[in-house]
Amino acid sequence: MLYQRSSALFKEAQGVIPGGVNSPVRAFNAVGGTPIFAKSAKGAYVYDEDDNRFIDYINSWGPMLLGHAYPPVVEAVIEKARQGTSFGMPTALETEIAELAVAMVPNIDKIRFVNSGTEACMSAIRLARGFTKKDKIIKFAGCYHGHSDSFLIAAGSGAITFGTPNSPGVTGGTAKDTLLAIYNDIENVKSIVEANKGDIAAIIIEPVAGNMGCIPPVEGFLENLRQLCDANDILLIFDEVMTGFRLAKGGVQELKGVDADIVCFGKVVGGGLPVGAFAARNEIMDFLAPNGPVYQAGTLSGNPLAMAAGLAMLKEINADKGLMNRLGEKTKYLHNGIAEALNKNNVIHTINRIGSMISVHFSEEPVVDFESAAKGNNETFKTFFHGMLDQGIYIAPSAFETWFITDALTYEDLNETIAAVEQIAKSL
Repeated sequence: MLYQRSSALFKEAQGVIPGGVNSPVRAFNAVGGTPIFAKSAKGAYVYDEDDNRFIDYINSWGPMLLGHAYPPVVEAVIEKARQGTSFGMPTALETEIAELAVAMVPNIDKIRFVNSGTEACMSAIRLARGFTKKDKIIKFAGCYHGHSDSFLIAAGSGAITFGTPNSPGVTGGTAKDTLLAIYNDIENVKSIVEANKGDIAAIIIEPVAGNMGCIPPVEGFLENLRQLCDANDILLIFDEVMTGFRLAKGGVQELKGVDADIVCFGKVVGGGLPVGAFAARNEIMDFLAPNGPVYQAGTLSGNPLAMAAGLAMLKEINADKGLMNRLGEKTKYLHNGIAEALNKNNVIHTINRIGSMISVHFSEEPVVDFESAAKGNNETFKTFFHGMLDQGIYIAPSAFETWFITDALTYEDLNETIAAVEQIAKSL
């Protein structure tokens, strides 16, 4: 394929945008080469500035559950835009989507809308600290909760040491209140809790990880986290920015039958427009201003365009009884096809899958946490990525990102993807 227009646009962008992109993963640094500049998208396909068509497995990093430019969502946004794009005042639409979200998700009474997943997770942590009157939080190595300072922390010298910042600009003072745990290792979490008895406000987790590839929780892990939190007066926060309304109508809480105290949303809940949200039961949410002492605000929070898109999306998901099963079956079909193609060519790999999330790791051992994900063969992934791109298949330009399946994908699209994998596997 030719990427002449994308190459020219990237060079131009580098002159006025740091690195030429507004989010680092888009720069292709992890895989090499020049990023593809999107021009349009429809259904399961994205088209670049050189008019190449790609079967899309990023889907704007998750929100396009029903496909790009999904007509009910597009029409809702157009209609709302004609009435005004922002007011800085309450609207009936905010209440309507809040009522629907609360009805769809277990264990929440109230929800507040913000403008990004980062903002949702940042606000959830502040709320948890304010509610519990404790400062420390536990996060898991490899889980991404946005770029707020509290979350940009790398592991220290031991499992129960204070974290250290892994981005300049994050202070040591912030880092000391973030403790690092190992995903899927309940004994490690218990040891951290024991070493910091009475100081931990919250444990925040991607209940299904998507930022070290797709990594589901092992049997009993979430249930044991819930028990540990209950026993130690710790709030359990599920970051469902990726998984909310995707893996089930009620997210991982519904899928796994484990209640969180605070849940963060994004992506699907905005129908593809910039949005985030966090939700909890009344006693926690009533700690937020203006009812309570924990301050949180946003000029564009509840933006009518985002609310219109999100409401249209949630209505479609709520009404479609077979949607989650269809998504799961398509993902399983893709999994089996990719595995067969790689096995046939003796390519060492492991595939993780849950619902409509899937990732291919070029590793011979199970991938259950960040350490095992990091053992994958990055050079193989780079070859795989660019091979897929040349075959018209667009996957995440990083070995540490999940693929997202959309209902707009046909089995012909899946077969084309599997055929591309089989072709590329011969050279891996």
